[in-house]
Amino acid sequence: MDDPKTVEIPTFYVCPISLELMKDPVTLSTGITYDRESIEKWLYTKKNNTCPVTKQVLSNIQLTPNHTLRRLIQSWCTLNPLSGIERFPTPRLPISKSEILKLLTDLKHSNSRIKSLKRLKVIVMENETNKKLMEAVGAVDYLVNHVLNDVNNNNMSLYSTEDDLDVDQAISIIYHMQLSKKVLQSLFVGDFVETLTRVMQRATNYETRTYVIMLLKSLFDATENIQLLTVLKPEFFQELVKVFTDVISQKATKSALKLLINVCSSGRNRIRAAEAGAVPALIEIMLDSTDKRMTEMVLLLLDLLCQCAEGRSELLKHGAGLAVVSKKIFRVSPVASERAVRIVHSVAKFSGNGGVAAEMLQIGVVGKLCLVLQVDCGSKMKEKAMEMLKMHARVWNNSKCIPRTLVSSYPS
Repeated sequence: MDDPKTVEIPTFYVCPISLELMKDPVTLSTGITYDRESIEKWLYTKKNNTCPVTKQVLSNIQLTPNHTLRRLIQSWCTLNPLSGIERFPTPRLPISKSEILKLLTDLKHSNSRIKSLKRLKVIVMENETNKKLMEAVGAVDYLVNHVLNDVNNNNMSLYSTEDDLDVDQAISIIYHMQLSKKVLQSLFVGDFVETLTRVMQRATNYETRTYVIMLLKSLFDATENIQLLTVLKPEFFQELVKVFTDVISQKATKSALKLLINVCSSGRNRIRAAEAGAVPALIEIMLDSTDKRMTEMVLLLLDLLCQCAEGRSELLKHGAGLAVVSKKIFRVSPVASERAVRIVHSVAKFSGNGGVAAEMLQIGVVGKLCLVLQVDCGSKMKEKAMEMLKMHARVWNNSKCIPRTLVSSYPS
């Protein structure tokens, strides 16, 4: 028997990308044929918009199955069994636009709704081509309207388990479609964000809440209209904080953190988040988490929240607030250290009365500030540390943690 590695495969049977025998050849508008798996990875996973061979920009990304070439390859495989070449099965025909549209219109009928949603989820999870095809036929409009109608046009107390399953499946499909920025921006028209908040309020499982959080994050990442951030209701922030306190999952927590960091660029939202209990929830995360990236995000969000009086007040109310923040200086990363110093600075400058200054001395914050001055770190950190030490010199000057060389720098 011949070594299969020595069998010469006809050049036009080989995918130009993988350089392997094509099993599902598809042709681009440029006339070049590729194996479906390879070209989908090139176009969708790697986000390219050109033909790999011709380098032409593709105005219409349509993959046309090359049935003739596929049959020729299968016949060639059949003629070379002794060379270790196996005939591959005929690929399943890709889903068509008409099939997707039929499933979407069936959402209007209660007797076929669940079945249609389950089938749509299988389709969207199958491959990147299906995701793009569903977006192209307007599936997002059907699914969003379905969610809006189920949630907003009925009394919440009348919902059944089947209604919840409908909404859960629809939101999961919308998220997995990985919508383009343009489509995500269009979802801000109307009250879709408020509707998703209501879904979180009534969701009976963590998976649905996770999908809602990740979908909301995608929506706010895509928006360029800052005004949209100013109309968020208190319930929105309350549900995000519940994601932290319920410890749904690390993925949900990180998505909620990123979402809050995004929306708290607005000063009013910082107050709403603080009033919703975000600060104590964030402190508890830092007490329990050893994840570097999560700690950095928590400190960034706390930095934003401590720029308002409500946030600083909540930090000081928590018994471990200042202590856990100062403990992160030089313990996690340079980024975390800088953010921790910024938080302490906000408290010292705007809320640093005599009692707070005394507490900072007692729990070791002052020692950390002195250390900042002595080690190699960012100039902004040193400036803030110096400013705080001068600011509360009368309270801290007799502290043993301040080196003698520094005492003379601060008047009593």
